[in-house]
Formats: sequence, structure tokens, C-alpha cells
Amino acid sequence: MDTDRLARQLSAVAGPAHVLTDPALCASYETDFTGRYRGRARLVVRPADTAQVAEVLRLCRAAGVPVVPQGGNTGLVGASVPTPDGDEVVLSLRRLDGVGEVDPAVGQVTVGAGVVLSGLHRHVASYGLQFGVDLAARDSATLGGMIATNAGGERVVRYGTTRANVTGLEAVLADGTVLDRLAGLPKDNTGYDLTNLLIGSEGTLAVVTRARLRLVPLLPERVTVLVGLGSLEAALGLVARLRVLDSLELAEFFMAEGLALVLRTSGLPAPFRTSYPVYLLVECAGRRDPAEELAEVLHAAEQAGELGETAVASADADRRRLAAYRERHTESVNAVGVPLKLDVTVPHGELAGFVADLPGVLAGRGRPYLFGHLAEGNLHVNLLEVAAEDEDAVTGAVLERVAAVGGSISAEHGVGRAKARHLHLSRSEAEIAVMRSVKAALDPGGVLNPGAVLPGEGTGGMPGPGR
Repeated sequence: MDTDRLARQLSAVAGPAHVLTDPALCASYETDFTGRYRGRARLVVRPADTAQVAEVLRLCRAAGVPVVPQGGNTGLVGASVPTPDGDEVVLSLRRLDGVGEVDPAVGQVTVGAGVVLSGLHRHVASYGLQFGVDLAARDSATLGGMIATNAGGERVVRYGTTRANVTGLEAVLADGTVLDRLAGLPKDNTGYDLTNLLIGSEGTLAVVTRARLRLVPLLPERVTVLVGLGSLEAALGLVARLRVLDSLELAEFFMAEGLALVLRTSGLPAPFRTSYPVYLLVECAGRRDPAEELAEVLHAAEQAGELGETAVASADADRRRLAAYRERHTESVNAVGVPLKLDVTVPHGELAGFVADLPGVLAGRGRPYLFGHLAEGNLHVNLLEVAAEDEDAVTGAVLERVAAVGGSISAEHGVGRAKARHLHLSRSEAEIAVMRSVKAALDPGGVLNPGAVLPGEGTGGMPGPGR
């Protein structure tokens, strides 16, 4: 279809100011935040509500034009940016940023897909509530994108992934049909669970426009501890000890190499006098001060000779200061290069061995920086200095090693286009066949995010790496 004609049709729906064709205006929608994936959009459309999203999808489907839904564009697997072919419409959901009234009786709130996570936290805090999912990209990640990827983040050990915190969805199918499952009923066994089907589908089955979210109490007493440890085995042992605490909210780890990079790029002071191979960041929260019970666990570990230095913080500013050593890893890695990012899950029993074997797997093809969510075995493998001609081989080698130890090739950032051809490492032929059947049933024309999740689907291939 002629781009000018489609632009005119979409302008009649969303308004001329919200249909972008100028390359300068489209640029920020065509590159992911790491700079690794870049594409070219036919145009960018920014609808204001569900009705406009539905009409946009009807028009694009009628024209046979594929659509890439996009939220905060903080994804890491190329699913939120168009391919270099210039055939796809980017459907930005950022204007769907309405936040409904909090219902304290049931602890729920309805939000638009474009609501930014940090804004949601601020909105519900005045009710003494919080959303159970939090992550370092809270100031840019949108709820629609988090739902599309089933984001995990820092507090999965206590509250679960995004899926566990969504009670209902409103979404639009490729033909413009609106599905409304926003009632948020705690008990509703009427057939297939369409809400859970769409969570984690990465915009390939429908476009999420609103969500009904479960809220949890905002616990007033918090303590954060940063611990230096002699090995990853020691860190895993400490996490095992900490699991007895009902107050445990996060257990994040990073390595000496990552901390050195953070200190160099951020100007933060070193947390301890001594450098340690591994660091564990722990936070506990409760209605009563959890510091004493946390101290008991740490004391037992210290008596067993497992701990190095520790830093403890209860004041908000001090807790944020300790958290910065972990949360600033991503920006520090991005500051010195364009990383190849591989988000994986490795069983706890295999994690230390996997990390020890990684240099051999890489065979000198890249400099690794490792950090992540240790309570869930979620390892963020960030590789710098990988030559362009080695990227496919390095990705394949690492993901095959993950599969060999019984892990998952995607822990919390999705499959996208980057890992679609490796999906068979974590899913059986039968499972992939069922996925294809679901995709064909809900999006028979293949309009929604072609090439994402399922291998060999759609047009254009991967967004190109940006260097």
C-alpha cells in the first residue's frame, strides 16, 4: 500500500501530529535503548486510546502492512523496533497513559499500556500500596511493554514476575477486535485464560491497551545490605540461608569486573576497603524492622566463614546508594560500548560451573560482565568487544551451553527476533507447533510483530546492529 495513503488514513484516526514520517522524528522509535538494534519504520503512529488502536490495526491489516507495537522501547531482543526493510508501522502506545482510581478494598488499579512504572509507583504509594514488580528501567519502562515481555526485575523472589501481578487485560487483536478482561475477579474459571496467554507474547498475538494490576502493601520498614563474598558458591549459599526470611524482597549479585566498571564510569566510591570476587545486594522489608532477623542470618554466615565485609543501610538515601552499585551496571556497560546482551536462567546447582566455563565457551570472543537476580538464577550476560562476524556464533555457543545445563535462553526480556532461531533450545517441537497454531488463530495474516518469538515467521529478519 502507498505510504502516503496509509499515513492519511491513520492521520484521520490519531491526528496528523501523531503520524510521523519524517526520518528525524521517527529515529528514536527505530533504535532500541542499547543502540544494538536499529531498523526503519514505514511510519510511526501514536494513538490516544483503545478505539484508535483498534482502528489503526484494522487499517494496517486491510493494507497488509505489518505492525510493531512499542512501549518504552527498553527491550533487549529486537522485538520493539522495526526491521531495516522499512515495511512496518511502529505502533507507539505511550499516549495510553491513563491511571484509574485505586480500589483499596481489593488492592487493584487499572492503568493504560503507556503508564511508566515509576509513575505507577508514585500514584499508588499514597494509598499505602505498591506494585510488586520493580526494575532498574523504572523511569522509562511502560506497563504494556512489561506485560508483553512478562518482565521480572528485582523483587521476583517475593512477588513473582509481572504475570503474577496482573489480574486482567484489555487488548486488541490484529483485526481490530477488542478483548475486555478487566474485571480482575479473583475467581473466574470460565474457559481459557486469555489474560495469561497474552502476557509474555511480545506483541505477536494482540496489542495490550489497558491492564488491571494487583497491588501489595507498601511495607514501611526496610533494610538493605551489600555483602562482599569470596565466590559465587558462597553467594548462592547465602541466598539459601536468606530464603527462610519472609521479609526477603531481593537478592542481586554482581562481580568484581562489573563493579570496577561502575566505579570508573559513575564516579561512585568503592563500597569496601577490599575488592571481592562477588557481591550480593539484599533487601528485606516488613511492617516491623527486619534488620534484626537479617542480622541473625548474616551472623550465622559470618561464623561459618562465608562473608567478607558488609554495609548496612536503613535510611532511604543510604539504601539507594547501596542499590546504585547494582542498578548502574547497565548504563556503565552501555557507556563503554554496544553490548551483546544475553538474559538467561541457569539452575542454582549449575550456576557456578556455568560462570566458570563461560571463558572457554567464549574462546576469547568478547569481554563478559555478569550480574543479575541471583535468587532466581537469572544471569545477565553482557558481552563487550564481540566482533560483528562473531556475534551469531557467540550467541549460539552461550545459549547452547545454557540449554545443556537445563536453563532457559530467556529469563525475563523475551525471545524477540534476536533469539527466535534459538527457541528450540528451550521449547520442544510440539510446544513450538502449538505456539504457531495460536499465532495463526489470533493473527492469521501475520500482521503483529512478524519475526518475533517464532522462528521463520514474517518479513525482513533482524533489526540491524548499531555501532
